[in-house]
Amino acid sequence: MEEYQKEMKGLAAKLIDLMLRSLGLNNEDAKWLRHPRSLLQLNSYPVCPDPTRAMGLAPHTDSSLLTLLYQTTTGGLQVLVDGVLWAPVYPTAGALVVNVGDLMHILSNGRFKSAVHRAIVNKVHHRISIAYFYGPPWDVKISPLMKLIDHDHPPLYQPVTWKEYLGYKATHFNKALELIRNDGGEIQAN
Repeated sequence: MEEYQKEMKGLAAKLIDLMLRSLGLNNEDAKWLRHPRSLLQLNSYPVCPDPTRAMGLAPHTDSSLLTLLYQTTTGGLQVLVDGVLWAPVYPTAGALVVNVGDLMHILSNGRFKSAVHRAIVNKVHHRISIAYFYGPPWDVKISPLMKLIDHDHPPLYQPVTWKEYLGYKATHFNKALELIRNDGGEIQAN
């Protein structure tokens, strides 16, 4: 597991660097990324005789900057497309799924969107996945990066730490991102 985490940390850092560059930024624009936090989560979805009566994992977004997900050959991951259609994410040998998380959504001022996804159970096969969540230190305030803000692109989100954001997610679940929006969402953080 330690070797896997080390490899995932290196890959996540490279992906974050590429994402920042695609926005015209570099690692100096997010110096706090030199000390990232990560979590590894092992998921087990047992066989279910009637999958229509059970949910493996409810629809949600990840709170991290990004998530690297390894799936075994048994499918079950689905992503919400255009807010209406659940599309399967079929496992591919030797491939990882990369999910943009809410903190990257905030950091990029909405240019990178966090992906709503869920896991369904299988009638025949046991499913296992490994999620590697990559984010900032718990106490670093995350907000839209200054170089992405101008007259036409005001900051969409209030500053928030990962720790604070997890608290909002625990209380408001999928409304957490709306909670910290600056554009008059229903709920505003204090």
